[in-house]
Amino acid sequence: MTYRAGIIGTGGIAGMGILGMHDEEQIGTEKIEASHAGGYESAEGIELVAVADIEEAKLDTFGEAWEIPAERRYVGHEAMLDAEDLDVVSVCTPSYLHGEHTIDAARSAADPDLIWCEKPIASQVGTAEEMIDVCEETGTELLVNHSFRFTTKLQRLAESIHEEDLLGEVRSVTAQYRMELLRNSTHVLDTLVYLLDARAESVSGYVSGENEAVESLDADIEVDDAAGGGHVVMDDGTFVTVDCTIPRDVSSMLFSFVGTEGKLYMNNDDGEWRYWSLEDGEHVERDMPGIEGSWTWEEDYQEAFANAAAHLVDVLDGDAENASPGIEARRSLEIIIAFYLSHYTGGRVEIPLARPLRDVTVTSW
Repeated sequence: MTYRAGIIGTGGIAGMGILGMHDEEQIGTEKIEASHAGGYESAEGIELVAVADIEEAKLDTFGEAWEIPAERRYVGHEAMLDAEDLDVVSVCTPSYLHGEHTIDAARSAADPDLIWCEKPIASQVGTAEEMIDVCEETGTELLVNHSFRFTTKLQRLAESIHEEDLLGEVRSVTAQYRMELLRNSTHVLDTLVYLLDARAESVSGYVSGENEAVESLDADIEVDDAAGGGHVVMDDGTFVTVDCTIPRDVSSMLFSFVGTEGKLYMNNDDGEWRYWSLEDGEHVERDMPGIEGSWTWEEDYQEAFANAAAHLVDVLDGDAENASPGIEARRSLEIIIAFYLSHYTGGRVEIPLARPLRDVTVTSW
């Protein structure tokens, strides 16, 4: 059986290419491997058959690049969801539309078994919770594309931490990445909650107001999303420091974990992972078990979409559990929204957020 997939939104992550990651002449003119469409093309057992967008010019450009027949290029997501019988729907629209498009897809005549939603899950926690609830009601798997979860090295590292006690009880984490909080930091924070298998308990945040994506994306709208960070206490007691205030051109994605049995340094931009085992009161550098080299954008990120699409097939076949469910994607969003709440109120924010605070929206793309 070959599963049928459709994409809502024909932007960069759908398959057109992204400024800052691809050369300008590539964008919209060739197939981009690190994308939803690229994942579908790489994976066996699934095929991209339809696409929807509100802009006909973008729709046709995408359709030509990815060889989607004209009759299966739909103006507006409703038209595609009404006309097509789909097993999977990708939601690749701006983050503030993820809720609407995910809920519409889950309740539609297309009747997908799985929705592959771009990160972050939503722009407000209340919307994320509604998405989770509706997908549960309709029997639809909600899988959020926090792409690092679909890289082999990070999966192996998570296994070593969770099942082999690589670090013991993690006590402290430092995480650093480039601005902005919602658009970029969702990767860092999802990696954090994935490796710790924990949820934030209290948050103290700072927001600088700086946003370099406005210029780089040539955006014609103002958004709230900005550089920032803060301190997070997780429900397992881990103390976390997050700094996402750094411009792209000088930033690195860094993590430092300190546990009762060892410590770990991860630099995903410079390709350096180092591990020290705590032995008789001294830290001794060792090779990480089962991992050769370190995570890199050039290798690991490029394979993430193909791996994710293959995982979709396994989930649909009943051979795997959802590795990036909406309920876990909510964990990183809670921290980001809490950073903003803490900054603008001058106080500490407790998680889960109180009911009125779940509807606070941070606009982004």
